[in-house]
Amino acid sequence: MAESVQLEVGERSIKLSNPGKVYYPGPGYTKLDVAQYYLAVAEAVLRGLRDRPTTLQRFPDGVDGEFFYQKRAPKNTPDWLPTARIAFPSGRYADEICPTEPAAVLWAANLGCLTFHPWPVRRSDTDRPDELRLDLDPQPGTDFADAVRAAHQLREVLAQYGLTGWPKTSGGRGLHVYVPIRPDWTFAEVRRCAITLGRALERRMPEQVTTHWWKEERGEKVFVDYNQMARDRTIASPYSLRPRPEATVSTPLHWEELDAVTPGDFTLRTVPERLAKLGDPYADLAEHAFGLEAVLELAERQERDEGLGELPYPPDHPKAPGEPPRVQPSRARQK
Repeated sequence: MAESVQLEVGERSIKLSNPGKVYYPGPGYTKLDVAQYYLAVAEAVLRGLRDRPTTLQRFPDGVDGEFFYQKRAPKNTPDWLPTARIAFPSGRYADEICPTEPAAVLWAANLGCLTFHPWPVRRSDTDRPDELRLDLDPQPGTDFADAVRAAHQLREVLAQYGLTGWPKTSGGRGLHVYVPIRPDWTFAEVRRCAITLGRALERRMPEQVTTHWWKEERGEKVFVDYNQMARDRTIASPYSLRPRPEATVSTPLHWEELDAVTPGDFTLRTVPERLAKLGDPYADLAEHAFGLEAVLELAERQERDEGLGELPYPPDHPKAPGEPPRVQPSRARQK
């Protein structure tokens, strides 16, 4: 195969180097296969990236090689690809790319990016999320079917507070549910809503769902990972490839599909055809923007009446007011 090929994307031509390099050894998918996948789904994947500061998860030697997260825009970022300044929990800053056209997706694919991790904000306001992202993460002993059961109940919880969610596979055993919101609240407030909704779901399904941060306390349940809404925590974008042997894709779904699918149904080979045939379930997501007032009122009641306050942040975050000790419970009991 040639040392490079040119891919036409809209009005731009993107050079793809080493197109024959194998990225997924199992099925034998090459860098060109990855690029052609992203070319086929470029408009759909761009919906989840447009104007969002985006971290690139890069696998320059394929899924069996080393990988890294590219948070700062590379020095060779083209002048047509805008950036936005984002603040990390440490207080440091970085300028991240903010894709605005399909060519940006192919440009990143040439760098070995398999998975895009956009922030839940737009470059016009990088401190106020416009998406509430709920991550249903099956723990050992549970599987995708358990996440599906939790998602159905979560849908009812959301409706109770005037919200609508859009589900997608994580590309692994889990499910993500996106709720478009008005960018009127801070990261801390939106994270508090994720905790509150997780607790409401946990109350409905106490034997199947948990919000416990410490793994030793979760048991064989589906964990609502509320810290995915903490600043500088991101989720694989809709239509991102995942670094799994079979090249699965984080795929948007209709609610009615959940009980009839498995994560392995959605791969580099199958998703373009699905998208062309059925369209994008996330096509209208950005046309909606819900309010969080009712959920924040519930959070106040949970804290006032039940003593349910703050939960631990990730370890790289500064200590938050009211946050419980960041000590593993079993270790705390030994002291």
